[in-house]
Amino acid sequence: MSRRRGTGRVLIVVQNLPVPFDRRVWLECRTLIDMGHGVSVVCPKAPGEPSVQRIDGVTIYRYRPYAPGGRPAGFVGEYAYSFIMTAWLVAKAWRREGFDVLQACNPPDIFWPLGIVFRALGCRFVFDHHDLCPELYESRFPEGRRAPYWGLRALEWLTFRSANHVISTNDSYRTIALNRGGKKDDEVTVVRNGPNVARARRGPPDPSLRRDRRYLVAYLGVMGPQDGVDIVVRAADLVVNTFGHDDVTFILMGHGDSFDELVALRDRFGLGPYVEFTGRVPDDFVSAVLSTADIGLSPDPSNPLNVLSTMNKTMEYMAYELPVVAFDLAETRVSAADAAVYVEPNEVDRYAKAIVELLLDEPARRRMGAFGRTRIEDELAWDHQRPRYRDLYARLLGDRG
Repeated sequence: MSRRRGTGRVLIVVQNLPVPFDRRVWLECRTLIDMGHGVSVVCPKAPGEPSVQRIDGVTIYRYRPYAPGGRPAGFVGEYAYSFIMTAWLVAKAWRREGFDVLQACNPPDIFWPLGIVFRALGCRFVFDHHDLCPELYESRFPEGRRAPYWGLRALEWLTFRSANHVISTNDSYRTIALNRGGKKDDEVTVVRNGPNVARARRGPPDPSLRRDRRYLVAYLGVMGPQDGVDIVVRAADLVVNTFGHDDVTFILMGHGDSFDELVALRDRFGLGPYVEFTGRVPDDFVSAVLSTADIGLSPDPSNPLNVLSTMNKTMEYMAYELPVVAFDLAETRVSAADAAVYVEPNEVDRYAKAIVELLLDEPARRRMGAFGRTRIEDELAWDHQRPRYRDLYARLLGDRG
């Protein structure tokens, strides 16, 4: 249908986050719209969102999410349900609008059958590789059975092999696409997770967010077993209850499988007045917190997933001129460079001491924050990633658009 109209249409499939909440996917959508292409998205529905919505020229088809829990069997049920609902809405989008390219974002690696079907119908299939699902399983279930791991490796391989092209978020992921996925060099493009510098920038602070304390420390991101937010809570316990710094407020923004456990851990340490869990919050609140905070926390522990992954939150902190406290992981160093203080991986006491030392060193905070913002503007922002994404779709769609 779209080929007959000559517009060049793209359908993007996302399972783990709603759109436009998924910032990377939304930046991709806006780039395609600016190129003159038609864009649709299939994704889960956040509370209060309509099933079909058109935002800034992007048509979004949503389904009610189903997440039965964090055990392996629960993920099987969740992904089976998500595949069925996604396939239904993809077919709906095909009937209503048509598309020339199907772009599937992981996790999970379950959409390759749709890629095969629509390739047979004349479409191109692009795999936007956001996460390493086998390593994610290893990180969440370190004592887990090996059969699920090899099952995930098989799904990953099938996704790679079904795709006309792979978009990798960093060079570590690109290496996996080449070596583990068997892709050719010209079949993989690196498009990093870069913030939108026009939106993500430090604004006026909101002193009320400090809760009448001198310092504010922020976390923004997912709260699963592999994300290390429990380290933040344990570090806060050391900062407040052991080191005696009762002049620090911690605001932790986000949600995930571990949210309730993390709140319970905070309460067990008696940190209710000091550590605030907000859940998912609007962009305006995120911006206010990051514009007021003194430090941004990237507590991702060393595990098979994190050592190879680029953390969106780290670059969001840098865009807001926040110095970062992070564990010393390879891809985190690639992103943050001198904008972060690096701690020996998984050492909670050293992480807590690094927070205190940086809070007490205002010149270092200013220097690191300025470096981070400059690095984002000069190298890492979406403005620097967009040309690669545009060039890929220019090749895929030619002059349609």
